[in-house]
Amino acid sequence: MLEKDDKIFVAGHRGLAGSAILRRLETEGFGRILTRTRAELDLTVQAQVENFFAAEKPEIVFLAAGKVGGIWANNSQPADFIRDNLLIQTNVIDAAHRHGVKKFIFLGSSCIYPKHAPQPLKEEYLLTSALEPTNEAYAIAKIAGIKMCQAYRRQYGFGSICLMPTNLYGTNDNFDLANSHVLPALLRKFHEAKTNGYETVKIWGTGTPQREFLHADDLADACHFLMRQPSETLNAAAPDGIINVGVGEDVSILQLAEIISRTVEFRGSLEFDSTKPDGTPRKLLDVCRLAGLGWKAKISLSEGIAQTYRWYKEAFGRDNRESEQESNQINSHHEQNRIGVY
Repeated sequence: MLEKDDKIFVAGHRGLAGSAILRRLETEGFGRILTRTRAELDLTVQAQVENFFAAEKPEIVFLAAGKVGGIWANNSQPADFIRDNLLIQTNVIDAAHRHGVKKFIFLGSSCIYPKHAPQPLKEEYLLTSALEPTNEAYAIAKIAGIKMCQAYRRQYGFGSICLMPTNLYGTNDNFDLANSHVLPALLRKFHEAKTNGYETVKIWGTGTPQREFLHADDLADACHFLMRQPSETLNAAAPDGIINVGVGEDVSILQLAEIISRTVEFRGSLEFDSTKPDGTPRKLLDVCRLAGLGWKAKISLSEGIAQTYRWYKEAFGRDNRESEQESNQINSHHEQNRIGVY
């Protein structure tokens, strides 16, 4: 069971998922939380990870660190994605086992499931057919992390649980037009189109792919909920150690764009570029395991997007009209249309 005096390491505490987990733990009154920036602890370097675990001896670990990105980043930098994620996972999982961590949450991704698997996606569909090619390197790295947790559970009794969240968004998201996921990228594009007086927002693909979106605060709530469950309960619900985390419903990219357009109050039109890839046609998670344990998401998509937009404007100060020079730089460097979806 999770205790208030447990020493907890949140790896990746500055990222979207990690920062949400950190906020939730602080709100719940946990006072022995360990965090490190990459400058302080490079998780890709085995010696640094070993020294950290030997010195600090955390009892609980949330592994939310990793290299993430949207369709363009994954498709253009596959070596970086598979290398960095494999190194981080291998170093942290092994050190956690050897230094006596009692509970370990590994955050994966819904992209681990086959491209054309039946919908909704059940945990047992893992490795039943081919992956989506554009993010195969990232998916294989995450699958390797799952298999490593499973192997350590089987051989050493390692107390791990692997969570597969659907598409995340929220506070501390990445809004870079070239490297971010579809929701934050669209949010930025619509905001800039409004503030600069553009008449059209251009979007990769046909708008038909279906996606499920989970607010990062809901993921943090699920992590906190699962950490408080006895190991026997988790093992019974998920014998393979995998639990999907989602909302149980999805929307098309066109519907998502329309919600964001209304939230931002953009009055122009949408233009979809069907010559660009759509990615996987649909990704809806089966959340029966988590629902059976008594948890469900609380934040609606429209509510979550409105909250994220408020945070975005406060964080980046984009209420004022952006300069024409900055807009031109964005257009030329990122082509401003490189927004895909997983």
